[in-house]
Amino acid sequence: MNFNHFDDHGNAIMVDVSGKQETLRTATAAAEVHMSDKVLAAIQNSAIAKGDVLGVARLAGIMAAKRTPDLIPLSHPLSLHSVAVEFEQDSAAGKIEVQCTVRAFERTGVEMEAMTGAAVAALTIYDMCKGSDKSISIGDIRLLYKEGGKSGVYRREVGQ
Repeated sequence: MNFNHFDDHGNAIMVDVSGKQETLRTATAAAEVHMSDKVLAAIQNSAIAKGDVLGVARLAGIMAAKRTPDLIPLSHPLSLHSVAVEFEQDSAAGKIEVQCTVRAFERTGVEMEAMTGAAVAALTIYDMCKGSDKSISIGDIRLLYKEGGKSGVYRREVGQ
């Protein structure tokens, strides 16, 4: 396996993308936040003491996607054109799925920005609800979709 984040001496480097073609890049990532029925109902009824949980989590996810190069050491600073954070609430499963979609016309992909946005939005849900239930858990952070660039389209299979 060829690791392109290391030079010939084993030093970590940022990959040089200056020779790559700019194309429209899109990525969608997700994270799951598992919680009690009581906490999920409180979120749905706007009854969490800290306020609008999903509104604040949406803003946190957008901000995080924009700050990815400050958090992930070898990621490139990108000019993002769109960041959207959406939530799917599943009362039967006691979870909220966070999805973050990022778009940019760039030389490198936006997968890390989408994953960072989804993860931080999920962490924000935990932060805003931890006073009600510390057993909330976050998991299954994953890339769902990407397109643009040489590698083409990737779509995660259901159940994968």
